[in-house]
Amino acid sequence: MNLIQKKTINVEGCPINILVAGDFSSTPLLFLHGKAFQAKTWQELGTLQTTIDAGFSTLALDLPGFGKTPQADINPEVVISEVMQAEKIKKAIIIAPSMSGKIGLEYSIKYPQKVAGLVLIGSIGIEENRARLHDLPGNTLILWGENDQISDPANGKLLEEKIEGSKLVVFKGANHPCYLEQPELWHQTLLNFAKTVVH
Repeated sequence: MNLIQKKTINVEGCPINILVAGDFSSTPLLFLHGKAFQAKTWQELGTLQTTIDAGFSTLALDLPGFGKTPQADINPEVVISEVMQAEKIKKAIIIAPSMSGKIGLEYSIKYPQKVAGLVLIGSIGIEENRARLHDLPGNTLILWGENDQISDPANGKLLEEKIEGSKLVVFKGANHPCYLEQPELWHQTLLNFAKTVVH
C-alpha cells in the first residue's frame, strides 16, 4: 500500500503544500480543490486512498492561500506546471471542482500536452471560456449536482455539447459539492473514467 506523504515544493518563493502517493511512472491523478476546501479534503473523504488502492499515483495540492500553502500572488497555472515539473510528471488527469474548474479548464486549453484527462465538477468559468470549450480534451468527465445553486447544471450540458467525446454525469438530488454528498458514486465514477484514460 502506498502511503500518502506530505511535501512542499517551492514555486516563486512560495512553499506549495502537496500530498503525494506513488511513483508517477504512470499517469497520475492531480487533485485541485474548491474555494472552501483544500488538499486534505480529498484525504478526509477517502478519495486519495481509494485511487491509490486502485493502483493510481496521486497528487493533491493546496493552491496559494488555501490549506497549508501561504497566500502568494502566483498564477495557479504556474503552480500546477511547477509542481508537475518538480515531481517529473509529464501528463496528468486533472480533477478540478468548482473554483478550480475554471483553473483546470483554462490550464487544459493552454497546455493540452500536459493533460491526459480532465474531470470538471460543478465548474465555474464556463461562460467566459465558452468560445474555447471545444479545445478541451475529449477525455473530459463532467460531474454536476442536480440541485447545484452555485454553478447552474445547464453549464454541464453546455460542456458536454461543446467537448466532443466528453461524458456528463448528474448526481441526483445532490448540491454543489456533489462529491462530498455522494462519495461512493463519486469514487466509482472517477475510477471508471481514470481506467479508460490510463491503459
